[in-house]
Amino acid sequence: MTEQNGSNLEQYYTFVQTNGKLRSMDHAQRWSTAVLKTLGFNLDKRVKKDLAGALPKELAHDLTRVFWLVHFRHTTISRSEFLDQAARRSGNTDVAFARYPTTAVFAGVKGMIDRQLADRVAESLSPEVRALWQQA
Repeated sequence: MTEQNGSNLEQYYTFVQTNGKLRSMDHAQRWSTAVLKTLGFNLDKRVKKDLAGALPKELAHDLTRVFWLVHFRHTTISRSEFLDQAARRSGNTDVAFARYPTTAVFAGVKGMIDRQLADRVAESLSPEVRALWQQA
C-alpha cells in the first residue's frame, strides 16, 4: 500500500469514527467492514465490481470477499433490515444506533468515487437503502 493510499484510509477511518459516533479507530474499521459486506450483498455483480475497483484494496476486499453458500440479492430489503444486518456483522445489535456509522461509511465511500458510480450504486439498491445511501 502506498503512503498516500494509507493516508487516505486513515482519513476515511477517522471520518467514519467521527461521523459515525464511534469511540475508536478499531470500531470504525469494524463498522466499515460490516457495512461494506452488507452493501456487497445488496449490489448487483457489475456495480459491486466497479465500486470495488474504485476503492482502496482493503475496502474493496471488505466489499467483495463474503461467502454465502447460496445467495440471491434482496432487491426489496428494508432500511431496518439492512441496518440490522450491518449492526450484527459489527458485533452490535442496536439498529437505531446503526444508522450513524452506516451513513458515515456510505458518505466516506461516496467521497472516494465519482458521481456517476455513486448514482449506479444507488440504482442497484432497494428503494429504502437507496434513500439511506443518497442521504449520506
